[in-house]
Amino acid sequence: MIDRLRKSVASANIESVEYIFVNDGSKDSSISIIKSLAGSDPSIKYINLSRNFGHQIAVSAGIDFCSGDAVVIIDADLQDPPELIPELYLKLHEGYQVVYAKRKVRHGENPIRMLVYKIYYRLLARITSISIPVDTGDFRIIDKKIVKCLREMPEQEKFLRGQISWLGFNQTFLEYDRDGRNAGETGYTFKKLFKLAFDGITSFSNFPLRFATIAGFSVSGLSFILILYALFSYFFNGNTPQGWTSLMITILFIGGIQLIGIGIIGEYISRISANVRKRPLYIVSENNIEQ
Repeated sequence: MIDRLRKSVASANIESVEYIFVNDGSKDSSISIIKSLAGSDPSIKYINLSRNFGHQIAVSAGIDFCSGDAVVIIDADLQDPPELIPELYLKLHEGYQVVYAKRKVRHGENPIRMLVYKIYYRLLARITSISIPVDTGDFRIIDKKIVKCLREMPEQEKFLRGQISWLGFNQTFLEYDRDGRNAGETGYTFKKLFKLAFDGITSFSNFPLRFATIAGFSVSGLSFILILYALFSYFFNGNTPQGWTSLMITILFIGGIQLIGIGIIGEYISRISANVRKRPLYIVSENNIEQ
């Protein structure tokens, strides 16, 4: 990773650069390797978090500690090619504040996971109040204006690509083919992906709350029709409905919708609670960055 980064930066003729590695609670030898590299190269910096806080918060830590006029966000698994950085850098200087990398092809990905990604990004684009580009991750270059704004957005449930889209400014993209992982296994399980997806939806859309409202009105309407049918049968047909089955179905159906609505509202309230407590996003165990 560092070898390819150095070659990429050298080809872009960038005079001053710092490489900030964030170790998000990794228990392997990553931090010792980074420290060894930093000992012989003052441009290599590291932030060692006290535990695993999650990908989005780890990236936020790197953004908080960086000092450059332009910042590239990139994962260290080499799926995103460092060789694209010079093109991103040149594009940034055409008058843009954000240049994100848009995937044309994703090599080495599970077909089911790819299908889920595709559906999610398009669903997110339809239900959010802002335009979040599809088929993109966090691999992008941003200028110091964006960095400053991100540092002023303290919410606990981070969804950086949504936050950056929300900020506005001039944004564009470059397309690229995404490689498979160079080594190891992805840390993004379906559980973590679901959480990230849910954070994206609840942070930038009130659709779940609206869905609960629409579902409530719909069920109420169906229940009203069922009541009219029961009354009509009782007074005009002379048939008293047997009742037990329909009654149980109605109660369970309405109860299910109520629980869904309460659950959705509860998720929003839990996020409000997390932000009200104002706990720090992360705890730094050690670093070699002077601020």
